[in-house]
Amino acid sequence: MSIPPASAQPSPFRCTPGSRADAEPMVGTAPTDTRYLLLEYAGAWGKKAVADSRLPDDVKTALAGLSAAGVNVMLVRRHGGRTAEGVRVFTVEVTPTDAHVRGAMLADVSVLLSLDLETFAATGVLTGLEPWERDLHLVCTNGSRDLCCAELGRPVAAAVSARWPAETWECTHLGGHRFSATLLSFPSAICLGRLDAESAVMALEEIEVGRHPLGFSRGRAGLSGAAQVAQVHVMEMTGLDDLGDVLVLEESHGVVRLLAQAPGSEGAQVEWQVGVRSVKVPRRQSCGDSPFKPATSYEVIAAGPVG
Repeated sequence: MSIPPASAQPSPFRCTPGSRADAEPMVGTAPTDTRYLLLEYAGAWGKKAVADSRLPDDVKTALAGLSAAGVNVMLVRRHGGRTAEGVRVFTVEVTPTDAHVRGAMLADVSVLLSLDLETFAATGVLTGLEPWERDLHLVCTNGSRDLCCAELGRPVAAAVSARWPAETWECTHLGGHRFSATLLSFPSAICLGRLDAESAVMALEEIEVGRHPLGFSRGRAGLSGAAQVAQVHVMEMTGLDDLGDVLVLEESHGVVRLLAQAPGSEGAQVEWQVGVRSVKVPRRQSCGDSPFKPATSYEVIAAGPVG
């Protein structure tokens, strides 16, 4: 059997163009976690970032315990590698209105074991860390997990870190490889996708002045997928795109209650209800996936103000 020439070989599958071609909705795909621990690690990142790292075994065990308790644990690094002595650690606690970010510089990664990680997992508070007064921009660049994250994420990390050097970190996993380049910004907790270098800076400028960049939004982290979709839907219907204009009150069985600013009023608020249903669509969800797997997306079936 003859081998086709290289020019005739099929191009390697890339999940981001595939998702675009399918017109897959992005909203509803932001991380749903409300607690995060970010640990600086400038070494090589594997597919399972913490487990594959060269961190001390007792540190890996502690981080695995946090993950098991529902904390989203990520490794982070400056674009281009470590830029300071010591190891930076951050915690994030997402609330309905914002997020509390705290940080510290550890002399060595093993100092992490002296912190009360068990209390943090239970309460979201880790003593020994100070409030982080800047924004925190996390850009997923882990090519060992998905090639699109590296190919599309690194140019975005370069552009964002050039504009906001103290606020920007590469991170190991934000989910949704097929929406690369993807970025999560705190304290807004807005997750963005399908970014390039120019649109990433533009979208973060919108967040910086207090607006939700709806065209690039995957939703607000810390909410369920259905609640993320409902929140963005009400924003699009009302034009209320300032951060905090539309708040999620609760979600139950696909019905999301929200509180929105009343148009043209000073301080008045209107309650909304949005019905959302989930749909499973088979997709290749990452560059390395050969089989199609069910991916969840959401459809708004009813929406309107209450009363």
